[in-house]
Amino acid sequence: MQSFDLALRQLNGLILGKPVAVRLAVTCLLAGGHLLIEDTPGVGKTTLAHGLATVMGLDYRRVQFTADLLPADILGSSIFERETGGFRFQPGPVFAQLLLADEINRASPKVQSALLEAMEEHQVTIEGVTRTLPEPFFVIATQNPAEQLGTFPLPESQLDRFLMRVSLGYPPREAERALLMGENRRALLATLLPALDGASLRRAQAEAAQLTVSTALADYVLAVLEASRRSGRFVQGLSPRAGLAIIAAARAWAWLEGRDHVLPEDVKATLPSVIGHRLVPLEPGVTIEEEVARLVMHVAVP
Repeated sequence: MQSFDLALRQLNGLILGKPVAVRLAVTCLLAGGHLLIEDTPGVGKTTLAHGLATVMGLDYRRVQFTADLLPADILGSSIFERETGGFRFQPGPVFAQLLLADEINRASPKVQSALLEAMEEHQVTIEGVTRTLPEPFFVIATQNPAEQLGTFPLPESQLDRFLMRVSLGYPPREAERALLMGENRRALLATLLPALDGASLRRAQAEAAQLTVSTALADYVLAVLEASRRSGRFVQGLSPRAGLAIIAAARAWAWLEGRDHVLPEDVKATLPSVIGHRLVPLEPGVTIEEEVARLVMHVAVP
């Protein structure tokens, strides 16, 4: 627990005025899920992703996603060796404990889909051979708003692979003043220290996964799922996979709070980040944040 406190302190010193977003990001990795950070350019998406990779103490690789990127640039390919007269597989950056996919929606859908098997099964199949990825394995992706030029919307199947989506937004005035007068964020990144490693993170994940979930709380999550399907306000309702994601995120949040059981407050704290990217409003002009808030308001808390 102390290692996570250290990680949170360092990240909050890096990303000023956004403690909830930072805690949600750490919660996502503790829950064993992939993280999508979506916002306008210049608010610290890539800085947060770099900071998470560093404080978690994991072997990580960064890929800048562009329109000309190919699947082999991420997964790897076979290279002919003149000395041996044979081919040798050269692993791509996906063969790391943490892949930082910067501006993921600037790559084509074909490249985006190359990550589906890796994110779901922690393995990749290349040239008919299935290769296992390191453990733990995470994808932290940053994404610009879909209305910006040069972006390709992530398909639903890809979005569903991300456990949580967080947004940073503009910092509060006092935090932005401190940012303007403080040290360069890139220089601060270099001062971050690993607070965990792969083994300690996996132990914490195992502990969080054992937190008690009561029948009443499970029924509360079921009520949220059913309300999303019956409300008629979304293109389609939440899937059972979304329900599992809600429980996993709530367990991780409760573990960070130092409890051995999950409360409805843990579900409500993480719910918007877990389901917001899985739902599409039917009514034009209504934001997903408004619809999620309406959904939560109409489900009785046990």
